[in-house]
Amino acid sequence: MIEDARLPPEGHGPSGDATRRLPDVERRRRAAASLRRLLPGLRRDAEAALGGTDAVAFVARVERSYPDVHLPLDALYGRGSGVDALTRRLLRVALDAAAARPPELRALDRRREVDPRWYQDPRMVGYVAYTDRFAGTLAGVTGRLDHLAELGVTYLHLMPLLKPREGENDGGYAVADHDAVDPRLGTMADLEHLAGELRARGMSLCVDLVLNHTAAEHPWARGWLAGDPRYAGFYTAFADREMPDAYEATTPDVFPDRAPGSFTWVPRARGGAGGWVRTTFWDYQWDLDYSNPEVFAAMLGTVLRLAGHGVEILRCDAVPFLGKRLGTNGQNQPEVHDLLQALHALTTVAAPATVLKAEAIVAPEDLVPYLGGHDRYRPECELAYHNQLMVLLWSSLATRDARLATTALRRMAPVPAEASWATYVRCHDDIGWAVSDTDAGAVGWDGPSHRRFLNDFYSGRFPGSFAQGALFQENPETGDARISGSAASLCGISDAVDRGDAGALEAGIRRLLLLHAVVYGYGGVPLLYSGDELALRNDVSYLDDPALADDNRWMHRPWFDDRPFARRRDPSTVEGRLFARLREFAAVRAEQLALHAGAPTDVLETDDPAVLVWRRRHPRSGTFVGLANLSDRPASVDAGLVAGLDTVLSLDGPVPVHDGRAHLPALGFAWLAEP
Repeated sequence: MIEDARLPPEGHGPSGDATRRLPDVERRRRAAASLRRLLPGLRRDAEAALGGTDAVAFVARVERSYPDVHLPLDALYGRGSGVDALTRRLLRVALDAAAARPPELRALDRRREVDPRWYQDPRMVGYVAYTDRFAGTLAGVTGRLDHLAELGVTYLHLMPLLKPREGENDGGYAVADHDAVDPRLGTMADLEHLAGELRARGMSLCVDLVLNHTAAEHPWARGWLAGDPRYAGFYTAFADREMPDAYEATTPDVFPDRAPGSFTWVPRARGGAGGWVRTTFWDYQWDLDYSNPEVFAAMLGTVLRLAGHGVEILRCDAVPFLGKRLGTNGQNQPEVHDLLQALHALTTVAAPATVLKAEAIVAPEDLVPYLGGHDRYRPECELAYHNQLMVLLWSSLATRDARLATTALRRMAPVPAEASWATYVRCHDDIGWAVSDTDAGAVGWDGPSHRRFLNDFYSGRFPGSFAQGALFQENPETGDARISGSAASLCGISDAVDRGDAGALEAGIRRLLLLHAVVYGYGGVPLLYSGDELALRNDVSYLDDPALADDNRWMHRPWFDDRPFARRRDPSTVEGRLFARLREFAAVRAEQLALHAGAPTDVLETDDPAVLVWRRRHPRSGTFVGLANLSDRPASVDAGLVAGLDTVLSLDGPVPVHDGRAHLPALGFAWLAEP
């Protein structure tokens, strides 16, 4: 049977690189032998817990995914027989979770096993919102589902809604209880009800799960401080500054102005003797120590309970920070990918309707591995944010030049066919200018100078800028900063309205639609940020709340406003124009099989630096080409790029072709496809 085994003492702690250096064939041989020993008991237990075809399906999932569970656990914790005991124990957790899933979720599991790449369908369109700011409560969200349906939304991401600590809580990312909803928003029963309402409309619920840390008030943290043996080793504390100083020598600060360093003195740590607790983000967010397999087991339980409540997509927050090594920047270490691979595999075994989305805002060469893109494919997360595309689009708008975007996107490694990008124009966070010096140098630019220019431009300090953003976390010593601001304010709509300039307003609207046309047509799953469909501007009401006033990211986390919402069907208004076009984007997208997220995207070089061109072709579709003129002058490309294609989406009608060129107006775009 799959006994609820505790690890033997020698099983604790990471095995480090010694296990990783074993030949892959040897590690697979160990995994295969382990599975053979496990299967007889597994079949009996699955039949007892699930019965019939559900038991057969569960065992089949284990057999398929076992290497993806055992190999990474072996690399992380494999000492002697400890990894076999751990694997058996975690599979018991997965089996119990599968047995606890209600009938409607078991039916969804079966459907998703038949259609395992459901999240890649061209009909997938996401909407991202804060529950309270969008609809007040979880119950209130149900009343806004018609609005989402109008926009063609099939994927609703509600920003952090698990119970946070009281007071300052990093916008909800300091979680004090993984098994409770923020009481201001509702209850876990309300979350289950909403998930059911969404499923009935063909929509999937996405919820944030913070993997790297908990709030200091979390039961795990309280138990650790109290010396409860169940939570021993859940967090890291050092008696003096020797090790913290060694780590911080190579670890950049996440919030340099308000939370410098990566450790915080906690007087009650180490049995009351005090210690330096690892806190990568804020002093009230304590990093979990995943070198302890009990932490992994506890987090797996959290994941599977959320899946049991009807959450279909888990946004895994801060995943690059899960593995810590001396002498590194503390991100993207091998342990991170082992942890994600094992977590993904066990989630798939227990709840195959559930997928993972990585929040990994890292350099392009470090990003693709979170989608499994290693030298040899290793399934990790099905989705990851295409931060690079977002940054490059804003860069191109400021420079009126698409060469950097073309160069950087062409250099990115392709993602595995099983995985997909989540593409977006704006999100709840600031914009960090992830433009590498290599990519900037390839177009003759200096990386640091370009990043400073982008901060100056989008904060409105650069002469002639149309943007009304604000600098976030400016470091006076290095000049580094990021940008806050709503999409409408960064695109020039706010400035145009303030000045009463009709021409500038037209340009601002075209910029905002142009960005979304790329995001909806690039491939992957497009995510629409709440308020952007109504061109909501910067909201400065956060300054009236002392708990928020020091964080200007709240300016682009607006309250849903019923007044512009009421204008969404009036074509003479800004809201009406944007809303109608975004509905059209989703409708046209749904009909383009080439926009299935499993199809590759090829970015093409052109002879006009203003135009971004990309091409897609699904094995069962014809060719699709997207054109985007990111400048405020007319532009053109070689007509051969669009030969034989019809315009299926544009602001300006069919793309005119003459004199051997395909022409786009200023800030124009087009989707073209084979008839």
